[in-house]
Amino acid sequence: MSAGVLGAAERTVRPAAPEGSFGRFVADAARAGRLVVQPRMGFSDLRRMRAGLERTRFAAATTVGTVTIDSYTRVGAYDAAHRALVEGTPLNGYPIVAYPVETTRTLLAGVHDESFPVQVRHGSSQPEPIIRALAAAGLHATEGGPVSYCLPYGRTPLRESVRNWARASELLAELAPGTAHLESFGGCLLGQLCPPGLLVAVSLLEGLFFARHGITSVSLSYAQQTDPDQDTEAIRALHRLAAEFLPATVDRHVVLYTYMGTFPTTARGARRLLAASADLAVRAGAQRLIVKTVAEAHRIPTVAENVEALETAAAAASVTDPGVDPAGEESVYREARRLVEAVLDLDDDPGRALHAAFRRGYLDVPWCLHPDNAGRSRSFIDDAGRLRWSAVGRMPITATASAQQPAMSSARLLSALHTVARTYDQ
Repeated sequence: MSAGVLGAAERTVRPAAPEGSFGRFVADAARAGRLVVQPRMGFSDLRRMRAGLERTRFAAATTVGTVTIDSYTRVGAYDAAHRALVEGTPLNGYPIVAYPVETTRTLLAGVHDESFPVQVRHGSSQPEPIIRALAAAGLHATEGGPVSYCLPYGRTPLRESVRNWARASELLAELAPGTAHLESFGGCLLGQLCPPGLLVAVSLLEGLFFARHGITSVSLSYAQQTDPDQDTEAIRALHRLAAEFLPATVDRHVVLYTYMGTFPTTARGARRLLAASADLAVRAGAQRLIVKTVAEAHRIPTVAENVEALETAAAAASVTDPGVDPAGEESVYREARRLVEAVLDLDDDPGRALHAAFRRGYLDVPWCLHPDNAGRSRSFIDDAGRLRWSAVGRMPITATASAQQPAMSSARLLSALHTVARTYDQ
């Protein structure tokens, strides 16, 4: 299946996101020339979670709120999450399924509205109870995906994750008609050392999957990698492919994640990397940025550290001029398009196509140990700092390593994983 199956009429006019929706808020900010910045924040303590939302709302930046879910809830251990609440044991996120709906409504009252949308972030390959809980509380935006919330996080079979996310997408569309928003986590597979063509392809394919299951507002993600020029090319490729493949009936935007791998250990290095991600977002045309803090290398950040990160990113974005999309280098676009077309040719249904693609090795995430991942692809950082393929397995793309490229030893892999942190700390 290619872009042509959507029909020319479907791709000519993009809809406006509905009033009061997550997508409309981001679109309005983009039209005003403002980058939306967002924390990765979640606490089980109600006072801390409320303070986090309030301080995010009133930060010196254009912000959206985040409620990040705890690890027990992510894996479906709801009894364990409830027991932790009863015993007063702190969790590493907000246990939205364990708390009564009225508790979450009270948490959000007076802070969540059209001028401050809130997104629930979780990491679950079994998202249906989370989606029921967030919708009951009056929320309508979340994120994930059948691949991106399966392969990096556990051993749930991919076929099962595809079924779970199909039901969950349809449920969200039903419970939040017109305002449901889903963000693909596909641009963040394992966070590091994944060449951009695969990140772009999976993010787009998950966006198509969401659209197939009734979601009319999506965001496509990309995680900052090792080279800003390659990252700029990747974000622009994601925009271009979204215009070519997604139905025009689907509202969309691109969200960039500040580097998801090993973070700088110094506060100065962390701030430099965060500012670089804000600069990248503006130059490449991402409309939303999910930030990281000076504490990322050491511990879960405080509310104050999250707010500082939001304001640092907003300040950096405000002095960055949008880039001009140059004609020329299209290697990420071409690679991502080959992957997308190869997957969509397998089946008219994007979910079945994704499952078949991993079964055949047409999609293969480097360094990923999930049983449904072929594990034959390998990557490396070249002398210019760009992520390249040293082996592609059965993916319909070409490896770029020369015969002289040494094999990736454990020592070289460890060094590669610390490349970005080392660069910004220095």
